Amino acid sequence: MKSKELKYRISWQDVWEKMRNDRVGRRPRVTYDQDFQRKSTKDFSNRCKWNDYELGRKVVNVLGNILKDDFEVLEIGPGPGTLTIPLSEKVRKIACIEASKANLEILKENLEEKGIKNIELINEYWEKAKIKNSFDLVVCSHFLWMVEDLEKHLEKMEEFSDRYCAIVQPCGRDEVVKKAFEEICKERYMGQFEPDADYFAYVILREWSRLVDTCFLEYSFELKLEEGVRYVASFLGKFIEVNGGVADKIEEFLTSEVGETWEVRSKAVIMWWKPASADFTNTDHVI
Repeated sequence: MKSKELKYRISWQDVWEKMRNDRVGRRPRVTYDQDFQRKSTKDFSNRCKWNDYELGRKVVNVLGNILKDDFEVLEIGPGPGTLTIPLSEKVRKIACIEASKANLEILKENLEEKGIKNIELINEYWEKAKIKNSFDLVVCSHFLWMVEDLEKHLEKMEEFSDRYCAIVQPCGRDEVVKKAFEEICKERYMGQFEPDADYFAYVILREWSRLVDTCFLEYSFELKLEEGVRYVASFLGKFIEVNGGVADKIEEFLTSEVGETWEVRSKAVIMWWKPASADFTNTDHVI
């Protein structure tokens, strides 16, 4: 039994389900470009690579006190390598579980570009993955909204960790995107696509008596106008159809607000903790 015996508990499940449905249950209706999804996937990789993987490097710096060069890491949902590539320089090996073949192909390209060899790629859904080994660190980044059962996700992270677990999650949305939503969708912005999911995990972990270290950081990435239109369309498309006319409105709005180049300023939270079963005497693990 992981939970403490508590007389009162926070009922977060219903809110989690509704917020998750808003974020991943609605597929963007973007019809102005038939190649939108492929281009957006590449855009995401470029954002992550901005300023030599700025976000990933800042996360690694925050986790520096717990990382060791002989660590073996399990990363859940690495995407294009936001965290993977900077982290690979600080640990012995990383096993990455990624369900998307498109993301894996981009990750492979980014790893080859950097000449990184200490990565094992596993094309599998995290929920279904059969893992025989344990790791010094189990980490997921930008992943929480992909999880249907958050408690099971955290339990599984702890199951395969001998030392530490960590979560990296964006928090807050750029003001330009919020303003675009209100002006184009004609609806008041009330957090409809905020990325925040960390506080749900924090509540669960504290009920499990975990002592959770937390750090917030700021990072940025640059978008050209065409990329910016796709970026905004990916959010607005969950509420309205982004056809050619709407795409033109987004372009006009961005040109007026930020010009031809847009430096998006974002925030992220890093949470890390020791699982209940953490063993600080055994460091010999094999992936």
